[in-house]
Amino acid sequence: MCGFTGFCNISKNMLSDVHILEKMTRTLQKRGPDEEYFYTHPHALLGHRRLIIIDAKNGKQPMSFKIGDTTYTIIYNGQLYNAKELREELEQAGYDFVGYCDTEVVLKSYIHFGTNVFKRLNGIFSFAIWNDTKNELILVRDHFGIKPLYYTITDNTIIFASELKAILAHPNISPKLDKQGISELFGLGPCHTPGISLFKDIYELKPAHFLLFNKDGIHIDEYWKLESKPHTDSFETTCDKVHFLLEDSIQKQLVSDVPLCAMLSGGLDSSIITAYASNYYKENDMPPLETFSVDYVDNDKNFVKSDFQPNSDNYYINIMVNKFKTNHHQIVIDTPELADALEDAMVARDFPGMADVDSSMLLFCKHIKQNATVCLSGECSDEIFAGYPWFFRDDALKSNTFPWSIAISERQNLLNSDISSKVNLKDYIDYRYNESLNDIKILDTDSPETAEKRKISYLTTRWFMQTLLDRSDRMSMFNGLELRVPFCDYRIVEYLWNVPWDMKALNGREKGLLRYVVRKLLPDEIVDRKKSPYPKTHNPTYLSKVKDMLSKIMDNPNAPINNLLNRDYILDILNTDGKAFTRPWFGQLMTGPQLMAYLCQVNMWLEKYKPEIQL
Repeated sequence: MCGFTGFCNISKNMLSDVHILEKMTRTLQKRGPDEEYFYTHPHALLGHRRLIIIDAKNGKQPMSFKIGDTTYTIIYNGQLYNAKELREELEQAGYDFVGYCDTEVVLKSYIHFGTNVFKRLNGIFSFAIWNDTKNELILVRDHFGIKPLYYTITDNTIIFASELKAILAHPNISPKLDKQGISELFGLGPCHTPGISLFKDIYELKPAHFLLFNKDGIHIDEYWKLESKPHTDSFETTCDKVHFLLEDSIQKQLVSDVPLCAMLSGGLDSSIITAYASNYYKENDMPPLETFSVDYVDNDKNFVKSDFQPNSDNYYINIMVNKFKTNHHQIVIDTPELADALEDAMVARDFPGMADVDSSMLLFCKHIKQNATVCLSGECSDEIFAGYPWFFRDDALKSNTFPWSIAISERQNLLNSDISSKVNLKDYIDYRYNESLNDIKILDTDSPETAEKRKISYLTTRWFMQTLLDRSDRMSMFNGLELRVPFCDYRIVEYLWNVPWDMKALNGREKGLLRYVVRKLLPDEIVDRKKSPYPKTHNPTYLSKVKDMLSKIMDNPNAPINNLLNRDYILDILNTDGKAFTRPWFGQLMTGPQLMAYLCQVNMWLEKYKPEIQL
């Protein structure tokens, strides 16, 4: 795992700008704490920060390979899980390899197969390749955008990076917040529209897309997409394929030259990964798998059962640890830490995120990093196997908007009167919602229920899952920790996309098919446990802490948040402990305290990044 950045201009010699490249690259030090190297060419400057995972000696970047008169140079962030298969195919085609890192495989695969190889790359990746004969740059991002990649164009120069902070370090770039950015921040946030950043004219390369930059300008193309087609497999065959894909994905992601571990909450998803990984370790005479869980001070005293948080984790974690004999570590985070880490979590994303849901992950990863460099997570199972409540609730399915973010009028009320008169959040949300629905292909053979669930599955995968993947990448890489997500293997996603609803929700349960497939693998208590999301603090001192933080911001007449938001409404939110905002801000976890924390992050973001507001 790494971070990279660079800029290219086909008509201008840029060798005098190496100092700019160095400055940009060093903003990515947390993503790549182990090594830093650069590539310079009159028309292309590339910088790379490396987190060493595989082949320390031969995996240095930027990496170049000359074939004929052309030299190709890659800067790469990610991990390729089918590197072995592609390498064997390339060796049969006559290629030799210096080492065994996947960077070399990606580079030579592109040289040999061209852009057709992108859809075959099974992994988490973003990368840039420079062709010095054609003076051509290509940028590529993985199927689901697990690894980030941003770019902008100014004065015929393309500037790109793994994170926004590197682009903003270029002297020709200044952050601007326009109507669209405000709509993203307050209408959709912490979600965002694929391909868009909060900053005007700075873009995200969409998942499953590549960008070509050469003398003809920019060309962007999609190399893969979910394809709707009839599901012809029987139930038994479906179960067999799901079992194979899960086991194969998890085993492929256990490859590492550095210590590896897994997150274990006692929920179905993390338990599946722990079980498969533990069995693999045992079969190969490896030491016990290291597992990690997170909890919060006094959570056991303050836990309140709800539809979204039906039970706490510790009982189930103990079942798994005893069953699979993992070497388990429990990380306990205190309330002040959660609030104090809100700014670091915002900086890790470069924009306000999921408040303490982010900061808790950041702190969790910080502790894990003390013992391991690679960690497996159960992220993305709920999106793929229908685990969220909104897959089953009529009010959510018939909301005609994103079901995790239905408090549209409340969001509009947050804007001050001047901004609100110019920015209509509902219109913007409706536009993005309908734009996404138009991307979905419903089959004539789909039952009405399958068609309805196909829509919600697509929205959840494209939007909600992306938000959680952003969180996983930024919070882990801020700590120099590589987080892998086996459920997000594109083969699993594209297969489950066409499984009919009556199979996917077997017995009317969330993740019913998945539960059936792993019934023999896991203890019954784990298989039958009702979905419980990533744990959050229930300690009332957290509410007091963020309430105090937001109150101090509102007491400061110079706080930049006052230029955007409705002060009276925020004071109502404070005076009612968040209850004036009558519905959750986002998803299942972001209620009153998290809304206050989000508003604190907004003010921190405005103070740190100082975007020029353009209306």
